[in-house]
Amino acid sequence: MSPPRVLLIAEAANPEWVSVPLVGYSLARALREGGGVHVVTQVRNQAALERSGWKEGGEFTALDSEPVARPLWKFDQALRKRTGLGWTATTALGALPYYYFEHLLWQRFGAELRAHRYDIVHRVTPLSPTTPSLIARHLRRVGVPFVWGPINGGVAWPRGFGSVIRAEGEWLSYVRRAHQLLPGHRSTRRDAAAILVASRATWDQLAGHHDRCVYIPENAVDPARFEGRARGPATGPLRVAFVGRLVPYKGADMLVEAAAPLIRSGRATLDILGDGPQRGELETIVAREALQAGVTFAGWLPHEALVARLAEAQVFGFPSIREFGGGAVLEAMALGVVPVVVDYAGPSELVTHGTGHKVPLGTRAEIVAGVRQALEKLAADPSERAALGARARERVLSRFTWAAKAAQIRAVYDWVLGLAPKPDFGMPFPDDAAPAAVQGLAAPASPDDRSGAATS
Repeated sequence: MSPPRVLLIAEAANPEWVSVPLVGYSLARALREGGGVHVVTQVRNQAALERSGWKEGGEFTALDSEPVARPLWKFDQALRKRTGLGWTATTALGALPYYYFEHLLWQRFGAELRAHRYDIVHRVTPLSPTTPSLIARHLRRVGVPFVWGPINGGVAWPRGFGSVIRAEGEWLSYVRRAHQLLPGHRSTRRDAAAILVASRATWDQLAGHHDRCVYIPENAVDPARFEGRARGPATGPLRVAFVGRLVPYKGADMLVEAAAPLIRSGRATLDILGDGPQRGELETIVAREALQAGVTFAGWLPHEALVARLAEAQVFGFPSIREFGGGAVLEAMALGVVPVVVDYAGPSELVTHGTGHKVPLGTRAEIVAGVRQALEKLAADPSERAALGARARERVLSRFTWAAKAAQIRAVYDWVLGLAPKPDFGMPFPDDAAPAAVQGLAAPASPDDRSGAATS
């Protein structure tokens, strides 16, 4: 049977960028491996996609929404600089240029969709559930199924971290439900044939639509980019690494505090791989606590150098208190590095008790104490580190590769088209063997690109 003809909307899809654009590109590339997929993206991605070997017109179409997108982007940058507002403001403003992007998309492909030259329209990005789709209603009228997602967002800020909310400039999080007033909010949920939800938080927001929801996290890895295994020595100090932007909610300061006794006694070292506005504060803490001999600030690294550095670690310390996805967690696990995360939101759904340590969400002091306890245990028991690392790597390679994710989504396509029952991969994914359909799909070839780690 030939694959379905899919018009894949990936407004953000770029192999040379990180975060959402890299997710959009990686998933689009994996789905294209199965055939029948034409990608629609924004013109800012065109040159990078062509450098990766894609041909505009034949394999993808780039739409120029810059007349609306660029002025709003400049306004957003000025607003954030002037007011200190965080990412919630950026997400809210992002809906406006996306409306125009979809307007251009319907102008270009509307006639083909009315003629049923595509079997499915699948919107991959934006990932945010707060950005509606105005074409969902049109697709329902013409009889072309609309697949939406994976979408992820809406994770509540945990109690007791008001100072972090203020530091992040997330004042608009208190009026987050205002997005429900946007045009298309209800119709997108009503008219989608399938909704791929990437987190339990997003699942909870879609009450009333669960009959059309399938749980599939948005992040994954390409095994070709993580061929090495953790090379940290079995003896000597415990090597701990942190990867990500140095901003308050990611918790690098809590990791430093938790690891401090181990670092002072020579039982651990800490590599901080990343940069951001909190770096100065972290360097002050390290100096005040006399931890300079055991803490290294590496800044941003190219992806290959980052993977090599992370592969030297034995533990990935990542006590983020509000992480939607957790791509960096999967990358560490793919290397056999044991994750230590907070049992909340995205990372808690990627890590199981058999593949890492999940510290209960609590006050800042309780999280620090929990991370410290996990590090102490891992430092004292090399055999546990090895066992957890091996199982973490196995979990990622069975369920969290882009090839596995493409197979999961192809199963959703079959369901939407009436060719198979509704798939259920578990929520979160279990640790047992991957479904046969996923096991049988070969990993896509690694592109010759210069992208960084899929961290936000």
